[in-house]
Parts: sequence; structure tokens; C-alpha cells
Amino acid sequence: MLAFSLAPAAVAQTNSSYDAQFISWPTYNGNDLELSVDNSGTHFRLWSPKAKEARVNLYTDGHTGEAYKILPMTFDAATGTWTVSVPEKLYGQFYTFQINNDGKWLKETPGVWAKAVGVNGDRAAIIDFASTNPAGWATDKGPEVKNFSDVMLYEMHHRDMSMHPSSGIANKGKFLALTETGTTSPEGMKTGIDHLKELGITHVHILPSYDYNSVDEMNLQNNTYNWGYDPLNYNTPEGSYSTNPSDPATRVREMKEMVKALHDAGIGVVMDVVYNHTATNDDSNFELTAPGYYHRHWDDGRYSDASGCGNETASDLQQMRDYIINSVKYWVNEYHIDGFRFDLMAIHDTETMNQVAAELKKINPSVFVYGEGWTAGDSPLQTERRALKENVSKMTDIAVFSDDIRDAVKGHYTNAADRGFATGKPGLEETVKIGIVAATNHPQVNFKKGNNSKFAYADSPEMIVNYVSCHDDLCLTDKLHKSMAGEPEENMLAAAKLAQTIVFTSQGTPFMFAGEEVFRDKQGVHNSYNSPDSINAIDWSNKAKYRDQFEYYKGLTALRKAHPAFRMTSAADIAKNLKFDKIDSAKTPNLISYSLLNNANGDEWNEIKVVFNGASEAQTVNIKKGNWMIVAKDGKISPAGDLGATEGGKMTLAPYSALILARK
Repeated sequence: MLAFSLAPAAVAQTNSSYDAQFISWPTYNGNDLELSVDNSGTHFRLWSPKAKEARVNLYTDGHTGEAYKILPMTFDAATGTWTVSVPEKLYGQFYTFQINNDGKWLKETPGVWAKAVGVNGDRAAIIDFASTNPAGWATDKGPEVKNFSDVMLYEMHHRDMSMHPSSGIANKGKFLALTETGTTSPEGMKTGIDHLKELGITHVHILPSYDYNSVDEMNLQNNTYNWGYDPLNYNTPEGSYSTNPSDPATRVREMKEMVKALHDAGIGVVMDVVYNHTATNDDSNFELTAPGYYHRHWDDGRYSDASGCGNETASDLQQMRDYIINSVKYWVNEYHIDGFRFDLMAIHDTETMNQVAAELKKINPSVFVYGEGWTAGDSPLQTERRALKENVSKMTDIAVFSDDIRDAVKGHYTNAADRGFATGKPGLEETVKIGIVAATNHPQVNFKKGNNSKFAYADSPEMIVNYVSCHDDLCLTDKLHKSMAGEPEENMLAAAKLAQTIVFTSQGTPFMFAGEEVFRDKQGVHNSYNSPDSINAIDWSNKAKYRDQFEYYKGLTALRKAHPAFRMTSAADIAKNLKFDKIDSAKTPNLISYSLLNNANGDEWNEIKVVFNGASEAQTVNIKKGNWMIVAKDGKISPAGDLGATEGGKMTLAPYSALILARK
């Protein structure tokens, strides 16, 4: 839990004349916001400095019925909080807050700190959290992470993994789906958590799991689908992923059971968090407790909207900053979460993000924090203060996604037909190299020729997450179907292997979208946030159909895990040990060749030769003479290097393929 403290006065500067009024508000950072239960009773404390009155409404039911008691609250001007206590432990009861703002009682709200809620999250619940812990919880912990570059991320949605009839999973679309072992597809292939173990990734990145707004938890038979980027209650698990949304303790217990099952399998759990905006504006829990404060505004008082969702939160104001920091700390302490992916992270300021990482590292040094280094629109927050990709070196223990490698490898995300390096488009070689060196300064990489970035913005490879696709935009399979239309599927499968090989052999942290290892598609839907399961669910019969694809991806994770040369931790090491071969891209486009030298990063292999052929025809390279083991060639991979041996010389790469050689 949070240590009691009064926050400093406020952040020194704000971004609009409208928001300047909030700097003088008192803030409060104690561990008893908004509910605490101890041997002296149940205590409520609401932060709302400008409310005229405040009250607590007590209920016996989480959704229906009138309040059986209304408790007026008392104001403390020094902390800006309203308090009231009762001598009983009110376990099993529900509550809401209400404030009088300028003479008008606003709608009821569970507050911003509800940690348990009734169905649909309208009323906060009072539960004994100790009773929600699964057996062995006291000793549960995720995998130890020494360096961010050791992490391999797998982005998934709860429903996508288990809803398809072929999943063999009983608790479809639920937290408990990832606690089931021994599940198989109709062809007998492993699914669910066993599939994750078999694939070899280190961490699952799970799309929003907090309580979000768009799914009616009272009508789950409607099978409403949403990604969950519409936050309602930030500190409570989503009810539709539990087996009983009406029981506040069930969603808490079942999410913990999922986390523990993944930890027992050696897999870390990253939560996708969306502190940058709320699902609604005036009716959000933030606005109903402290109107105006938690969101940013333009000078004329309008909501600013860098999220593209109607509003953006004000991380640069102290109470909101403390909220974000304390919320992620809560998820780590109560749910043993191993990392956080920040949605539209650049809406937040770098100071907040630095404090997030620093506080989390005190609890668990293995926690991994990363996010999208961009916004979806303009913001009053000054550009130099935003947690942008370009500002990542102003932050510590924070990583950003590389759109450089994403767009260069597969083609630009805004144009479905656009090809990339891995699908035969020339002129992208230098941008791919920016990805290979994790956007760090390298003597052989000319950033001025980069398509997205024009300077080395990362001080360390541990600041970069490499990927070719995620839940947003066309998934890799659909992108290949659009951009390589008319070519045989075998070419698309080869290009997918090549694209992912570039990601998993590049410096930085590799990231893949769930199901692409079995050539998962979403029927061409690029924004499937509310598409039905028929679009989003992974068809696990693909695992048998595309067995070769899965085995290749499994080989990539095994290769990276076994060889630290792909996981260097400093820009200096990359500049020293990664050497590109001279290739005239004007004469020989779509060909990149480089060596990892000097037993890089303590690798057992003295030299690793990596060659990528993104052309639609075979290309030949000249490998220096030596006793080489063949690790990958023509769409096959063997992390042990037992695909054969070669003495070097001229070697031919198949179209859309990688060549990896090694020698001791």
C-alpha cells in the first residue's frame, strides 16, 4: 500500500490559462483514498477541494435498490479531502460518493479509487482483499528480468485467445482461460497457456484488463466485444472477464489466479493501461469528484483531446500524477503485475513517467515499462515535456515502440497496399538499419535517410520495442494479403517469417501480435476494436495448417533466448560489435548484411552473420571464408545451428528470406 504523505504544493508549471487555476489546489497522497477498513471500522476519504458538500451513499446491492444510509462528510481544507467513518467493517456492502458543486448535487460515482465494484462498475464494493488471494499467492512472483532486452513480448486480448471453438478452452473469454492446462485444438495442437510456453515468449502483454465502459456486464450473452480502451474504473478488473461480474470478489480472485498461472509457467504479465483519457467527459468519475481538475483544457476551457477520444488527462498536475503512480504501484502490489504498456504515452509528461518507473523499480526491479511515444492529436502540454519517442532519452527505465522498423519492414500502416523492405519495396534499407541498431547512434547508419526518424533518439537499446504489427491497424497477415495481392500464399508466409526474423534479431525488445505465429488474420479489418469474435478470435486449427510457420517462430524465440549477441544492453556495445557489410542499395536493393562480432555480449558464438533478402527474387551474397554453422536459411531455422555447414563464399538467399550463420 501507499505510504501516508502530503504531496508538495503542485507542479511548477501548467499548460493553459484555464488549468493554471488548479495549481493552488491542495493535494493529498495518503494511503487511505477513498476507502480503508481496519479494526476501528470503515473509513471514507474523498479528494474534492472545491466541493460545497460531499456525502457517501451506502447500499446492500451493487446495482439496484435505494441507499440504506447517507453519510455527510466533513471537509479538511489542508488536504482538500472530505472524510467520514463508521465503527463497523462494512464488508459485503457497496457505496458511492456525491458532491455538491456550485449548489448542484452531481451524479453518484464510485470515486476514482474503487478497487472492487458491483456489476457494470457503478457502485464501489467493500471486500476483504486477503480473502481473494489464491493458494500460494504470498510467494508468487513473475520472472526475473535483468535487462529489458531479455524480454520477448506477446500482445493478446483475453477473448481472442480463447473464444474460438477450436481453442479447446472451457472458460472462453475469461481470466480463467489462461489457467487451463492441457487444452488442444481439434488437431491435437497445444492452445492457451501451454501454447505460450511452447512458443517461448517471456511476457504476455494483455490488452486492457481494468474495468472498462463499453461492455454491459449484465448481458454477457450478447458477446459484446471491445478492446477496452475506454476506461471506467482504473483499479478494478473488468467484470466481463470474470465468471460472475455481480460478485465483486470474483473478478479480483480470478484475475489473480490468471496471473499466478502465468507466473507458474514462467511467463510475466504486462497490463495495457490507459491513463491518458476517460471513456466519458463530464460524467467520468474524475469529473464527478473534482470537476475540471483531472483533465487538460485549452485556454477557453474546452477539453483538450490528444487522445482522439474526447479528452486527455493532466498528468502534469500533482494529484493526477500521484494517481497514475499510485495506481500502477497498486497493480504491482495487489496483483503482482510485471509491467505496463502505456497507451498514447506522449500525452503524459516525462517527469511523471520517470517517477512511475522509479517507484515501480523500488517494489520490483524486474518491472518493465514501455509505451506509445506519440499522441493522437495536439495537446496543450509542451512538446519538450511530452513522453514522445523523440524524448525517450529524457526518461529512465522507459521504452518506446519503434515505428521506424514497423513501417520500413512491412510497409506504411496508413496504406494497406504499400510494401516494405520485407515485401520487395526498395529504398527502405537505411530505416531498417535504424531498427536493427535500436535507434542508437551507429557509425554506419545514416539517420538522415530514415523515413520516420532523422536522429538517433535512443541512448540505449533498452529504450526501444521493435515490432511489425499489433492490435492497431492491419495485422501482419492481413497487411501481407493486401500488399502482396496476386502472389501465392507461400510468398506471404515467407515474408512474414522474414519480417519477424528482423524483429527478433534486432537490438532492443521484440514484440509480436498474438496468433501471427499461426498466420492469424482478422479478415482485413484494420480497426477491430468492437468487431465480433468472428473477426478477432484466433482459429487454432491454423496451428496445424501452418505448423511450419509456428515452428519457425518458436525457433526465433529460442535463438534469441540462447544468444545474448541479439540482446546487447548499451549503444557502445552495438557500435563496437555490430558491423554492416557494404552493399550499394541502389544497385542491390532489399539486401542487408551484418555481423555480430567479438562474442558480443558474452555470446558463445564469436561471429554471427545475419543477411536479409526482402526482394521478390533470389539474391547472392559473398560470405567470408570460415567454418560456418547454418542457423537459418530459406525459411528454415535451427537455434543449434545444425542446418548444415558452409565454408562461406557465394551463398544464395531465397526470395523474402533470412540467412543466419554462426562460427565459434
